[in-house]
Amino acid sequence: MNKVYPDAQTALAGLLRDGMLIASGGFGLCGIPERLLDAIRDSGVKDLTFASNNAGIDNEGIGKLLRTRQVKKMIASYVGENKEFERQYLAGELEVEFCPQGTLAERMRAGGAGIPGFYTRTGVGTLVAEGKEVKRFRGEDYILEQGIFADLAIVKAWKADTTGNTVFRKTARNFNVPAATCGQVCVVEVEELVEPGTLDPDAIHLPGVYVQRIVVGAPYDKKIEFRTTRSTDVG
Repeated sequence: MNKVYPDAQTALAGLLRDGMLIASGGFGLCGIPERLLDAIRDSGVKDLTFASNNAGIDNEGIGKLLRTRQVKKMIASYVGENKEFERQYLAGELEVEFCPQGTLAERMRAGGAGIPGFYTRTGVGTLVAEGKEVKRFRGEDYILEQGIFADLAIVKAWKADTTGNTVFRKTARNFNVPAATCGQVCVVEVEELVEPGTLDPDAIHLPGVYVQRIVVGAPYDKKIEFRTTRSTDVG
């Protein structure tokens, strides 16, 4: 089975439809599947729900799809650094399901493991718990969170072999592994593609059994999410 596709558009062919749920890896601009997000934008699909730590920034990451009004709902843990996200949310144009960061990662991991729900103390007594089942364990309240079962997972990796065994680089691993596992179909965008047997088997972060399609996205421009500088005036 050939998993390697020549470009992002071809890799997503036949997978996209209006109203689907997409799990997307990345944290800010670190480890985001740039080429795949561009291809989704260019496809014109709409009414999408994204499960992702955040929506990138204005005109980067999922922020590009917010600009084109292709996103109906965000399931996210952080929404800062994105003015268009803020504007659409406050105007009632974008549905947002806020989810604590660790809970979001576990919801993705649970979906990937076939677990429909789990109990957690995170969010008890807050707006996060509204409308959710509460159960007591060992004298403490826990809320029921549902696993995320996405129609499509898109992730960005450092290296992969042609069978889909995948390695992420340092903090760019972030949400990519749980996002990849919870998708019915997983498309991986990589910086470098290698032959089977090249990667250390003990260093594989995402086994190829989870990966259906692969595309090489390199070269990339390293973007900075938020730049802070010091004044050169020391007088």
